[in-house]
Amino acid sequence: MSEENTPDHVHQPTIQAMVWYREEHWETLKTLFTDADRLPATYNDWLQRAEQMKDQVQAAGDIVIKVFIDPETFPAWCERKGIPMDAEARSQLAIEVAQSQSFSI
Repeated sequence: MSEENTPDHVHQPTIQAMVWYREEHWETLKTLFTDADRLPATYNDWLQRAEQMKDQVQAAGDIVIKVFIDPETFPAWCERKGIPMDAEARSQLAIEVAQSQSFSI
């Protein structure tokens, strides 16, 4: 079937980058983030919400790439970019990582 004959309702999978945390980094990262008060109180609360979001994205037919935020490298990355360590920065990092990996999937 050529692309012109592809029905409009056929979903073309996209790659969704999701910010992800390791449990052992949770408390350290929360001390670094300027918006830590907006995060769930515990790692398990965050993980439950993140897994639900991941499942929804995958159920829609998209591919999820987990981008782990590292407390060792994230502060330096933000400093190089001249941006605060907040949700926007975490999302920007996730997008950059996903774009750099998108051709290797």
